[in-house]
Amino acid sequence: MTSIPFPRLTGSADVSVRPARPEDAAAIARVQGITWRTAYRSLLPPEVLDGWDEAAVTETWRSAVTTPPSAHHRVLVAVEQGAVVGFAAVATGTGTGEISTLLVEPRWGRRGHGSRLLAAVTDLASAEGTDRLEVWLAESDQASASFYESAGWAPDGWARTLDTGAAPLRELRWHVALDPEGVDR
Repeated sequence: MTSIPFPRLTGSADVSVRPARPEDAAAIARVQGITWRTAYRSLLPPEVLDGWDEAAVTETWRSAVTTPPSAHHRVLVAVEQGAVVGFAAVATGTGTGEISTLLVEPRWGRRGHGSRLLAAVTDLASAEGTDRLEVWLAESDQASASFYESAGWAPDGWARTLDTGAAPLRELRWHVALDPEGVDR
């Protein structure tokens, strides 16, 4: 596995962000399941949330960590007192990178984990030559929109509609430009 630079990675021994390990897969799946059930109950079809297959999701995350689609795909975890409390999945490289997900379990919210994850993703992307990051957010997800906006991100005018099997889910693309030193511009 390639070593990942984290120039701005900070935190005490009790609170940090680090690359995900295969043994984190179950915790990542747990964080995703709890967060989706809590924050996205009104956005996702009940059969997706009620039929959640923890074992399958765990194996998907284990694969994402051990055999990512490319050397530029990474999964990072936020840790507090040894427990995984959040995670981010990102694809970087020259040009434009994309955060596919960044979630913090609700009971661990408002402790800076999301901001630390986003800072680590930004540093990683800048170190790998990414000059722009994008993320798709549900149009009705005001909490995530506020979070990204407070970090200097903005919608770029693109929208897409996903077929969820129930009501269509409209998403807006948000972006931020990065400079070579990893500081947002």
